[in-house]
Amino acid sequence: MASPMKDVAASPDSRGITIQRVGVKDVHLPVQIRRKEGGFSQVLGRIGLSVELPQDYRGAHMSRFLEILFHWSRQPITGADLAQMLREACDKLGARRAEVELTFKYFITKRAPVTGAESALDYDCSFHGRLDGAAYVFTLGVEAPVTSLCPCSKEISCEGAHSQRAIIRARVRYHPGEMIWIEDLVTLLEEQGSAQIYPLLKRLDEKFVTEHAYGHPKFVEDIVRDSVALLRADPRITWFQVECESFESIHNHSAFAFQEETVER
Repeated sequence: MASPMKDVAASPDSRGITIQRVGVKDVHLPVQIRRKEGGFSQVLGRIGLSVELPQDYRGAHMSRFLEILFHWSRQPITGADLAQMLREACDKLGARRAEVELTFKYFITKRAPVTGAESALDYDCSFHGRLDGAAYVFTLGVEAPVTSLCPCSKEISCEGAHSQRAIIRARVRYHPGEMIWIEDLVTLLEEQGSAQIYPLLKRLDEKFVTEHAYGHPKFVEDIVRDSVALLRADPRITWFQVECESFESIHNHSAFAFQEETVER
């Protein structure tokens, strides 16, 4: 009869060093993301999962991370569900702290502003969860593309103004028991640009979008200030970061503005 295999990872360690984060990263799995209107979207997730490694243990059982991730990839999740995933990771790996980062592309159907032609637009999104004992913090991240049209260019030019695609990046935390959906944050951000981005435009739609941008010129500073004002005003939000990066059409560089705040109520 074969002798039991030695569990080297679980062997004691005498160096007295607790490692803050040990785990796996760049794990790619199909993941189900709950949608605001019900149901879920299956996306390709890129995931990192880690735990704190107590000083008494030489290593963590890496296979357990994959077991946990595969189990949770087979059911629809929101940010609140990640808390239970992290509790499971702590239980199975004998840890007090755990952290998970999930990034993915999320698709929302958009209707063209005049003709109503439908198509899907992709958004880069992220879920980040951190469990420390009983305390859980979740951060939702969204990147929304918009058009920005330069107010200075419009003011000084007799014919036209330079416009370009910009990205508004936001990360928010909100009160436990509350819920901010990806769709909520996307809508808020898209409305802060000079015009929205659409995947499918007919000629009437293109006319509308370009004229709308010309009528609503904004610097990156304007876009960030308008976003900050709305994020501050949302009673659910406790902390946020927001950045606008404009991929300038007349320069070989980007312009950006950034703000981070803890919201005091």
